[in-house]
Amino acid sequence: MNRASQWFAICCAAISFQIQAAEKEPIVVGSVLDETGALNVYGKAMADATKLAIKSINDAGGVLGRPLKLVTYDAQSDNAKYTSYSNQLALRDRAAVIMGGITSASREAIRPVADRNKTLYFYNEQYEGGVCDKNVFLTGVVPSQQIPPLVDWAIKSGKKKFYVLAADYNYGHISTDWVKQYVTKAGGTVVGAEFIPLDVSEFGSVISKLQEAKPDVVFSLLVGGNHIAFYRQFASAGLSSRMQIASATFGLGNEQVVLGPKEANGIVVAFPYVQEDPSDANKKFREEWSKTYGSNYPYITDSAATVWNGWHLWALGVEKAGSTDRDKVIKALESGISFEGPGGKVSIDPTTHHVVQNVHIARADDKHGFAIISEEKSVAPSFERSVCDLVAKPNTAKQFTPSAKAN
Repeated sequence: MNRASQWFAICCAAISFQIQAAEKEPIVVGSVLDETGALNVYGKAMADATKLAIKSINDAGGVLGRPLKLVTYDAQSDNAKYTSYSNQLALRDRAAVIMGGITSASREAIRPVADRNKTLYFYNEQYEGGVCDKNVFLTGVVPSQQIPPLVDWAIKSGKKKFYVLAADYNYGHISTDWVKQYVTKAGGTVVGAEFIPLDVSEFGSVISKLQEAKPDVVFSLLVGGNHIAFYRQFASAGLSSRMQIASATFGLGNEQVVLGPKEANGIVVAFPYVQEDPSDANKKFREEWSKTYGSNYPYITDSAATVWNGWHLWALGVEKAGSTDRDKVIKALESGISFEGPGGKVSIDPTTHHVVQNVHIARADDKHGFAIISEEKSVAPSFERSVCDLVAKPNTAKQFTPSAKAN
């Protein structure tokens, strides 16, 4: 058989496989995200990543030879809708898995519903860490993976005096406790902390406090569209040349795209994924993204990559389990399923249900993107490992905080 005939046979076989998968009963899967409302600055890219992941999986033949049927709900930045839609996905739509939630509050609206209805749940967003729940898998970066590399970078750069600005809800409060612990451990000091409600967009008093405190580093845990105003007011006050902003959240809402280059330039972040990653997996991911959403898409966020990873990890777990049965899929995922994501290899950590992943330190540039400074490979969720062992204690369903000790 010549090469042309071989390619023809391969193409026909692939098309036949896809047709056979499409003819089989679909597997219903569900997503709940904030596509509108104040948090859509995060939800839009995550929703786009969800649709692209489902398309990618279906184009490859589906899962267990069956196509995925995606049912989506827009929670409209309303946590009550997360509870309602999660119930609908579990009870009415009979989804094999629910993926969704952006804020920690939205996660905690979904989690008890999924637990109660025995519906597997994936939370694909960075958060404050510590969730330990047999029914939940968490693919976002946690403080024990993200904050130490960022703090260490600042300390090694000679910056030891920190001031924390955080969103005024559980993510901001708990993550601030982590910053304090890691800064102290690294030999620095935290001289102040402010908690900013999500609806605040005026930062005059905060700017005054920073001018008085004179920190080396402003550590930002700000969240949402209103908080973007801080970076603009910070630059306008002339503080960019006097203080370094380091952030665990800047860029998740495309702040570097919305702001002018002079307002964003120089801010340092730590994420598993930045669009500029030069890997072959990212090149393929970006090509697929551009083909679907256009080459002028503002920026592919870490949150979008985390969602992409979550869907593919689940699909690999189902394939290994040979079933969509929740308990069988959990067991398969706990075997240490790995996936080559756009930011590098991600692996399910069996005892914690979090992921081991790479972390990039990157600096916002003058082109509405980031320049990679360094990359730390295979960073484990160390705190979660110290308090959570879902293999030994499968009935655990709680969230541990920085003061927690292993039982």
